[in-house]
Amino acid sequence: MSISKNQKFKNLYLGLLFDAIGMISYVIPGIGEFSDIIWAPIAGWLMTRMYKGSMGKAAGLVAFLEEITPGLDIIPSFTLMWCYTYLFNASKVDNFIQSNK
Repeated sequence: MSISKNQKFKNLYLGLLFDAIGMISYVIPGIGEFSDIIWAPIAGWLMTRMYKGSMGKAAGLVAFLEEITPGLDIIPSFTLMWCYTYLFNASKVDNFIQSNK
């Protein structure tokens, strides 16, 4: 498995974990919505670390807004960004990886 595939699946596993953390507010009534105040900026920052460039910054903002807004925790923003990056936009990612070898 090449480094790019390792990174691809690392981002998937981390994204699934971070989406699960973001959904904790549904598991713990009362305390859960308060946890979103703490989790929202962390989620935004993590998104910008996982996905670089302007797309990562935009995704970080979306992740922050999704986590801070009550009721939207159900949206798996990390997983959606992974799908966009590695499935829907895969040819651009492959070209980028090839050009930076």
